[in-house]
Amino acid sequence: MPRRSRHYSLFSPPSLSMSELVKTTLSHDSTDLLIDKWLENRGYGHDPYHEWFRDVRERKHAAHDTQSIVWNKGDFVPENIFCRTVDTGRLIPLDRTWTTHLYHHRSMQERKLPMMPVVFTMLPELMLLRGMHDAGCDDIYIIVTDLKRQEMDDVTDFFKLVCQHTFGRTCKPSMERQIQYDHMRISHTLARQRRTPCFPQIDLTFRALLYEKRPRFLILFSHQTTSYSQIIFTHRDYVPAQDLFYDYPTGCPNPCCTDDCEMIRFPRRGPEAAQVLDIKRGGRFGKRVRRRQMCNWIDCDVCFDADGQAIGSDSGSTEGSESSVDSARARIVSQTCSKCRLVKYCSLDHQRKDWEEHRRVCVKGL
Repeated sequence: MPRRSRHYSLFSPPSLSMSELVKTTLSHDSTDLLIDKWLENRGYGHDPYHEWFRDVRERKHAAHDTQSIVWNKGDFVPENIFCRTVDTGRLIPLDRTWTTHLYHHRSMQERKLPMMPVVFTMLPELMLLRGMHDAGCDDIYIIVTDLKRQEMDDVTDFFKLVCQHTFGRTCKPSMERQIQYDHMRISHTLARQRRTPCFPQIDLTFRALLYEKRPRFLILFSHQTTSYSQIIFTHRDYVPAQDLFYDYPTGCPNPCCTDDCEMIRFPRRGPEAAQVLDIKRGGRFGKRVRRRQMCNWIDCDVCFDADGQAIGSDSGSTEGSESSVDSARARIVSQTCSKCRLVKYCSLDHQRKDWEEHRRVCVKGL
């Protein structure tokens, strides 16, 4: 029998193969090129981003192992600035690049509009978001729209509503009617304004990315001058530390703009102000999210509890018998770097392997 084609539905998982949006991929090399271009005029004269990192450098933290941004020595370049990840507690440098996947309307391709300026406008935010997430951020997904400010808010609220009541849950009939009504209302509004892509395509691509890629966050980009771009996190634990970015630059070149003027909505107040999707975890919707402290060596999967004892691997796959592995891990005690006291290791061997990278941030604590 011929295979039945899948149809677009608000209450069933869509597929990226159903999306009519054009996908453009920017490789790691393209990201490196953008970062080099961004750094050309940084650190000279008045630059809000350089000043923000410099101020963070001077902030004192009560506990070394909770310091989120570390820039202890060297010039203002990504390899000298380290971020503490929200998912593994490691310190990783900002020079770890990523692959960007942009989904946009075919008219942008027909007009031969390049996608690199889209990434360049939010490059500082993307660098920090990548640095704040150890796993799952080698690929960053962006949906390019032309939504205005109120339309962006309506679309964000719709996705939060859909994820809260349909992902891994049985949707009640009354909520089904509400979702259908909101979808129809937003679709008609954007159709009247001739927005591209249309809302059904935005919705299909957005939910397909959630189901198939399970990213830490998704970005709805708007190239409207009167709007902003939205970062939508898929779990509260993926949002960077609260109050760390309260004074982060808005990216707007107009000095008369208010704090409400932003080119991209950055989580300035942590989870309370961030846009977070309520997705039920477990089963086919991915593992349950849990914060953990891991050995700072990037290829190690040992996790530590609050007392510094090894509690198993993050991957869940180990060699040898389960009892022998558990007994071996029970003997592992975290070893904090004696010089900076910023990171932990499971062994001296892993500390030596990580030294080539860690040396760029390691200084004797005050």
